[in-house]
Amino acid sequence: MNLEKCEYDAVVVGSGPNGLAAAILLQQQGLSVLIIEGKDVIGGGLTTAELTLPGFKHDVCSAIHPLALASPFFRTLPLADHGLEYIFPGLAAAHPFDDGTAAILDHSIEVTAKHLGEDEQEYTKIMQSVTQAWPLIDEDVLGPLHFPKHPLALAGFGLKGLTSASNFVNRFKTTQARGLFAGMAAHGIQPLTNLSTTAIGLVLMATGHLKGWPIPKGGSASIANALSSYFTSIGGIIQTGTYITSLDQLPSSHTVLFDVTPKQLLQIAGHKFSSIYKWQLERYRYGMGVFKVDWALDGPIPFTATECSQAGTVHLGNTFEEIAEGEMLSSKGKVAETPFVLLAQQSLFDKTRAPEGKQTAWAYCHVPNGSTHDMTTIIENQVERVAPDFKDRILAKSTMNTAQVEAYNPNYIGGDINGGIIDLAQLFTRPALRCSPYKTSAKGLYICSSSTPPGGGVHGMCGYNAAKRALKDVFGIIV
Repeated sequence: MNLEKCEYDAVVVGSGPNGLAAAILLQQQGLSVLIIEGKDVIGGGLTTAELTLPGFKHDVCSAIHPLALASPFFRTLPLADHGLEYIFPGLAAAHPFDDGTAAILDHSIEVTAKHLGEDEQEYTKIMQSVTQAWPLIDEDVLGPLHFPKHPLALAGFGLKGLTSASNFVNRFKTTQARGLFAGMAAHGIQPLTNLSTTAIGLVLMATGHLKGWPIPKGGSASIANALSSYFTSIGGIIQTGTYITSLDQLPSSHTVLFDVTPKQLLQIAGHKFSSIYKWQLERYRYGMGVFKVDWALDGPIPFTATECSQAGTVHLGNTFEEIAEGEMLSSKGKVAETPFVLLAQQSLFDKTRAPEGKQTAWAYCHVPNGSTHDMTTIIENQVERVAPDFKDRILAKSTMNTAQVEAYNPNYIGGDINGGIIDLAQLFTRPALRCSPYKTSAKGLYICSSSTPPGGGVHGMCGYNAAKRALKDVFGIIV
């Protein structure tokens, strides 16, 4: 294909996991690729910093990465050769209850199921089915709507996954199984009555059983650093400290891929879009935001349930009903007094995160989009509820409300870390209803962020799929 001479073959705006994935695939095909990042450091949400006290390393945004190791694209890259080392806690996750017990997500389906009483057989049946299907359908689930490679396997998963978590949970009788599933499904950041919320829970549990929920040694920045190291090792170029607000700021190239959400894309290139495409982007919906707390601690969190001290991630919220109510309240613009809290305790397993004898902890809860309500005490009460005297171990803390989360990463509109709500209406049509969700209405311009399928999470598949489309359209290269 004959193309006019340009400074670069491709430019990628934004260096989050999706921007990095897109740039890597393009560079792998022998193209000249430039990444332009607005901040002085690469990574987007994959950053680590001393937010509280010297020597305490906290993940500023994302912390636990169930999909990073399971990503069909990332697993093809030699990231270990570029400094990335994963640590696997004894348990992927734990879910404590008010009675002092806890449900767990162990690598073994059987061990997990034994903690669920009379739901042991039902859980085993469900998860054996999903884990057997997952290796066949992972690329289909983590991609745009298309004819699948294994239609029967995908159909079997879809019959379960497209239901609401509130409906699917009725397969379980025990508080333990229902609570465990609620915490998994609540990662979707939407009411558990929404269709497709079951899929989120099933995928997270399946990856826990198949791959585990790994912690990157040294912090989430280690993933971004490994990706960027690999990218530059194959000839890619990264330019930081350049925040793009206009197409005029970009060097000449055959194609541009934007790791941004519709709001920023409209600001940068809206004048190039058709009226219909622009109309769709303007009506794109963002979901709930998050309020986040990081703690420097004088010791481990004193959980009543000992299983929690073996888990990298702990879900707080007690019963399915309580978690479902909290998610519904937040989605309706109200503050939940007992919200679902997602907590990570990386330093228990990664000694590089805190000084000797000390610990770090990371947690967030869901809040109405754009809310600046201070949730610190509410979150700490939820921790103390299952870990008496937790507050006595706090040496220092750092908090971020939705406005501060967005200020740190402009892709997190109103604190929405998923790049837009991932409900059924925006699952495959994000950010617009088109034959390809990655292709804008302007020639050569593509969107590769979490506002495209499959949505949020550190997996790079949005960028990978967008780059595949650009390669085919612009360069005639089929990957």
